Amino acid sequence: MEKAIILRYSEIHLKGNNRYFFENLLIENIKSSLKRYNYQFKKTYGRYIISDYDESYEQNIIDSLKKVFGIHSLSVCYVINSNIDDIASATFQLGIKSGSFKVECNRADKTFPLKSYEIAAELGGRLLDKFKDLRVDLHNPEHIIYVDVRESKKTFVFLDSIPCAGGLPVGCSGNGLLLLSGGIDSPVAGYMMAKRGLSISAIHFHSYPFTSTQAKEKVLKLASLLTDYTGHMDVYVVPFTDIQVKIHENCPEEFMITIMRRFMMRIAEKLANSISAKALITGESLGQVASQTLDSINATNDVVSMPVFRPLIGFDKMDIIDIAQKIDTYETSILPYEDCCTVFLPKRPATKPKLSVVKKAEEKLEIDKLIEEAINGIEKIRL
Repeated sequence: MEKAIILRYSEIHLKGNNRYFFENLLIENIKSSLKRYNYQFKKTYGRYIISDYDESYEQNIIDSLKKVFGIHSLSVCYVINSNIDDIASATFQLGIKSGSFKVECNRADKTFPLKSYEIAAELGGRLLDKFKDLRVDLHNPEHIIYVDVRESKKTFVFLDSIPCAGGLPVGCSGNGLLLLSGGIDSPVAGYMMAKRGLSISAIHFHSYPFTSTQAKEKVLKLASLLTDYTGHMDVYVVPFTDIQVKIHENCPEEFMITIMRRFMMRIAEKLANSISAKALITGESLGQVASQTLDSINATNDVVSMPVFRPLIGFDKMDIIDIAQKIDTYETSILPYEDCCTVFLPKRPATKPKLSVVKKAEEKLEIDKLIEEAINGIEKIRL
């Protein structure tokens, strides 16, 4: 009796004539996530089957597959020949010996001699005969036994459908550049856009020696955690100290955050263009801090022409924390290493910066020179 893992997708079903592009990309991502393991992969009638794997690694394989965007759910199952005796034997192996149950049957193979309800009734009767402590409950059972009779003349028998990441396969929607800080929000923003099919690279602004090497390592750890969902990731570390010092020395204190963010967006857009990324991604949430008011966002948007995705814009902090905990970035994000946004923090940052005033304040800075020097000093790290 063969054991296997069934993988299912959902949203890809809606893709019409483009469906095979999404399917092929999803298969590539599945195989990439399982590159450490030996297994057999098969595609059959809208299902993917992982088989012939070392069962001692089964949970590791499941944990990896649960993080592959595009997979809706999975089940560990027995695969048997499509005859009622073998199917019944498989149901006996599921370990359901007491309590209430029901059998749900999908009969994709219309040549199978019994109809779906007849299969369910036959299997239920055999289970009751074998295990005297079982009872049938069709409305609120403790256990549901699923039987999927496929066109391939094979049948899958399983108990649970384990939810997975869902979404679209990473890479199907193009490339995006994530402004990755050491906080809670930006890793969640990257995760959410990867779920919509974006391949993600990251840019991080580092202000050594005002921020420590531990702050940089923290960000690289966050990026590494994201690669469980995004696949590989290039992280571009930008030396940002000189820019912040010049802003501090030459610009009004209340506009420091706004002007700093404008520099970040300019640099990010130049880098994005050089690596064929077509959008920037930030972790901004409307009104969360001074730099995320509507006026502040408009002031930073003013310096870029490409799309800026803000998937958290309508989330409150607890919404974001819940996702951060789910994707295992939260504990790293709250490590007490400051990022560049805390350097020279003004006592009263402007929450409604007037664009004309901000532009006037920037006139004292050699903007193009500072940006060029920062870009020339970028360190690329591949994860």
